[in-house]
Amino acid sequence: MRVLRAADYKSMPWKNGGGVTTEIAVSPAGAGLDDFDWRVSMARVELSGPFSQFAGIDRTLAVLGGEGIVLDIAGYPPASINRVTDLFSFPADVPTTATLIGGPITDLNVMTRRGRTAHSVERLSISTPVEIRTEAGTTLILCMNGEVTVRAAEPVRLGPLDTLLSGPERTSLLVQPAPEATLFVIRIDGISGND
Repeated sequence: MRVLRAADYKSMPWKNGGGVTTEIAVSPAGAGLDDFDWRVSMARVELSGPFSQFAGIDRTLAVLGGEGIVLDIAGYPPASINRVTDLFSFPADVPTTATLIGGPITDLNVMTRRGRTAHSVERLSISTPVEIRTEAGTTLILCMNGEVTVRAAEPVRLGPLDTLLSGPERTSLLVQPAPEATLFVIRIDGISGND
């Protein structure tokens, strides 16, 4: 297990040059925007406009701050996403335009390379201890707000935007909020024959 502190995340320009993204974790380590197997990042979206396209990538987006966003994805009905709606998954290689609902937003992006890796993302609001099972692939626990203590071999404290990265062992982690917190649990698995 590794703790990734928010202060250590790397910021870089968007692929289309339209903004800045903050990279939380990427695999393989040091991979760029065109050769990652998976990537977890946050972005500040200041203006409506086109999303960057990523060939062969599946993407899940969650709104972390701001009023929300409407995604117009070629071949799909428009999707309105805010801090309380379900997380939204879509192919990142399809032309996509974003319209801000009420000003800038911050979003969470989880991206995996189709045919090599797959992912799931779950948002949890907790006020009592919760058990989180890690899987055979990679599990990331992002503390969105509040603070939590993760009971593992050594207790680990996560503050706002800190992330615990675990894998590939299967285990059970007890996560205790102080006094409440919002978490994103991201699970990434290799596709059989590619892991």
